[in-house]
Amino acid sequence: MLRIYQNTYRRTAKRAVVYSTKVVCCNHSTLCNINGHPRRTQRAGASWERYSQNQRDGFLAHNQAKGWTIPPSRGYGMLVVRILRGAMKLRYLVLGGAIGGGVSLSKKYEDWKDGLPDLKWLEDALPQGEKWSQFSRKLIEVGSVVKEAIDIAKDDIKAKTTVAALGISADESRKKYDKLQSQVETLQTEIMNVQIKYQKELEKMEKENRELRQQYLILKTNKKTTAKKIKKSLIDMYSEVLDELSGYDTGYTMADHLPRVVVVGDQSSGKTSVLESIAKARIFPRGSGEMMTRAPVKVTLAEGPYHVAQFRDSDREYDLTKEADLSDLRREVEFRMRASVRGGKTVSNEVIAMTVKGPGLQRMVLVDLPGIISTMTVDMASDTKDSIHQMTKHYMSNPNAIILCIQDGSVDAERSNVTDLVMQCDPLGRRTIFVLTKVDLAEELADPDRIRKILSGKLFPMKALGYYAVVTGRGRKDDSIDAIRQYEEDFFKNSKLFHRRGVIMPHQVTSRNLSLAVSDRFWKMVRETIEQQADAFKATRFNLETEWKNNFPRLRESGRDELFDKAKGEILDEVVTLSQISAKKWEEALNEKLWEKLSNYVFENVYLPAAQSDSFNTMVDIKLRQWAEQALPAKSVEAGWEALQQEFITLMEKAKKSQDHDGIFDSLKAAVVDEAIRRHSWEDKAIDMLRVIQLNTLEDRFVHDKNEWDQAVRFLENSVKSKLVQTDETLSQMFGPGQITRITHWKSLTQDQQKRRSVKGELDKILKNDSKHLPTLTYDELTTVRKNLQRENVDVDTDYIRQTWFPVYRKHFLQQALHRANDCRKAYYLYSQQGAECEISSSDVVLFWRIQQVIKVTSNALRQQVINREARRLDKEIKAVLDEFSDDEEKKAQLLTGKRVLLAEELIKVRHIQEKLEEFINSLNQEK
Repeated sequence: MLRIYQNTYRRTAKRAVVYSTKVVCCNHSTLCNINGHPRRTQRAGASWERYSQNQRDGFLAHNQAKGWTIPPSRGYGMLVVRILRGAMKLRYLVLGGAIGGGVSLSKKYEDWKDGLPDLKWLEDALPQGEKWSQFSRKLIEVGSVVKEAIDIAKDDIKAKTTVAALGISADESRKKYDKLQSQVETLQTEIMNVQIKYQKELEKMEKENRELRQQYLILKTNKKTTAKKIKKSLIDMYSEVLDELSGYDTGYTMADHLPRVVVVGDQSSGKTSVLESIAKARIFPRGSGEMMTRAPVKVTLAEGPYHVAQFRDSDREYDLTKEADLSDLRREVEFRMRASVRGGKTVSNEVIAMTVKGPGLQRMVLVDLPGIISTMTVDMASDTKDSIHQMTKHYMSNPNAIILCIQDGSVDAERSNVTDLVMQCDPLGRRTIFVLTKVDLAEELADPDRIRKILSGKLFPMKALGYYAVVTGRGRKDDSIDAIRQYEEDFFKNSKLFHRRGVIMPHQVTSRNLSLAVSDRFWKMVRETIEQQADAFKATRFNLETEWKNNFPRLRESGRDELFDKAKGEILDEVVTLSQISAKKWEEALNEKLWEKLSNYVFENVYLPAAQSDSFNTMVDIKLRQWAEQALPAKSVEAGWEALQQEFITLMEKAKKSQDHDGIFDSLKAAVVDEAIRRHSWEDKAIDMLRVIQLNTLEDRFVHDKNEWDQAVRFLENSVKSKLVQTDETLSQMFGPGQITRITHWKSLTQDQQKRRSVKGELDKILKNDSKHLPTLTYDELTTVRKNLQRENVDVDTDYIRQTWFPVYRKHFLQQALHRANDCRKAYYLYSQQGAECEISSSDVVLFWRIQQVIKVTSNALRQQVINREARRLDKEIKAVLDEFSDDEEKKAQLLTGKRVLLAEELIKVRHIQEKLEEFINSLNQEK
């Protein structure tokens, strides 16, 4: 049985020799791998020693003829092989198997370990002590270089048995191990130097390519400076599609599945610095521990001849090669972020969009989000933490978003808040790229083995497509991107953490490699998903078009902008019709509006006070002159403006009755007219001109002919009758309905109305006894009325009696004025012969004739001003309001509403987005 196990051990050991030869004969293996012959590696390494010297020389000559070169260090490697093989085959088997055959041996070890016999009886015969401890430590160090050998090296029982049986010494093992380790380090150094040299040559060629491409783009741009536009780049077209989708999906009711790179991480983890390194410009503001990113920032990277940045809603270009423009750009970004935060909030969902173009930039769209926080400060809103989490999850929930997870390498990994969020949104890590920042600090503070676990994806439970390490500067605000990149390159070139210990591969370091990897993944996802998004919008468009045909079959789908233009044309057409109103109609409208404005003043301040005095005409002259010098011109202008407004509104109401009227414009038209009227003011010089005309007109106190006399009488009668109607309405409210009305309508008098009626009965007695009573009651009359009411158990004060007297006397006065007007109807002959000394009192008719003449000349002057000046000024005001409303999307959305507008707007947007998608897909297919 022991022999069976020994044979099995020998076969396994031979496999170990084959794998160990790949490590020891590293020179030949390197030759085969470099020249693209991976299958020759095992065969050549295993059988090289079997060839004679002539066969070896022939093989080398054949390789040189093929252009293959063998490094000079091959001879030393072969010498080591012969020494180890000739001295102790079994010892060579164990040591070579531990280093190179660990992978195969670790797979088979558990299978045959249990079948070995119990060899504990050999422990007494094996050497113990310090020598064995030194050898064990060296063997463990060998296992740290080759990961798979660790498991075998840790198995003390088996290793002790094998090594003790061979009688190997610790000093010999150390010498051979040091020699092998020096060879491994030499190879790693050579590989790194070759890669650095290759990287420098590649950057040199890229720089030359950028310069040539810049000159080409400049020549191409200047070649045709005609009206023909330069074709947009692919990334610009894609960015426009994203902007259109963001505008279409403002309520987040429909998921936007187009790819973009979402940069997430804890606050101050280096998110913004990574983005700046990819953009090759320091475009974001800096803060010491303060939250600077308060809103999502969408950065579209594109290649261009000049390194410039531009906001989506601005025409200004910032030259990123000039520090002054960079400072202005950072201030503008900070200003936009703070402006987007309203209502006491700390962060905002409002996206700040910018484009960065430059030579050698990788084409992609990145979104920088506010950093995840675990603790809120006192100056933050109470919902800041939840808002940031919701915003971050919303962007990461896009199944096609590439998540650029930023982790600060200078702090403990357990303090990270972002990894749990990323794991929730992308548990399989199919669209996550992990980036470890500040590794220059991590080298000094962190355990190398811990960093190795992070970058190999074994420390965090989250998974990722790739793991990268970057250095984003030395923490200096004034360092340029070139200085930061040079510092990063020097660090990774000299860092023992990454190259001497073999923690990660060279392609996993530097911002440049990260940028290339992210860009490749971005465009791969774009090509995979863009067709699906276009198909989804085709289906949406079909559904919307079907709904439109069912609801509005005879109308064309018009958006708010088109509807607004149509409403604008209709409003301006209605303004033009003001000039078509006849002069007679204008004068009638102005006369009516003027008397409406002036009648109350004429009765209350001129007619009634003059009637109380002994000299009626003198009082009238004084009152009219004061009125003409002060209030009358302004009131006239006010009346003219209201007449213009009323006529314009009348024209709009008339337009509503036409067959072509569209009620969807009514709210917009009314708002525009109201705003224009509110802004409009009559010319100041019109008041002075009217004052002169009115004073001259009032100076005339004599009625010239019978026609004017008759017109004045009719004007007096109509005015008095109108006032009588108003007075009767006042009395009806004060004294209640009459007896017939109370019986027919089942109404009763209130207690106050009953008191008023009692007071009115006493006041009627006074007016009956003295028909020419003055407008005021004397003290004795008030006392008499009060005592008479007390006898009837009606207790009122003097103020109550005066309040009742005023409308009662006014009705009495107006009735007398109406009688005088009737008496004067045929008294023009007596007036023309006797003048003011006429037997029939004609002062009332003369007063109203003078008022009528003032109204006529005023309305004529206002009509000329309206036609010649004010209608055109109103037209300008309306145009200005329309121009302002046309730029105010909120105003248009508020005034143009309804299912018809909303459905048309959505249909137009979907069509526009679909066209953008198809245009982008065509350009994308052409680029392939």
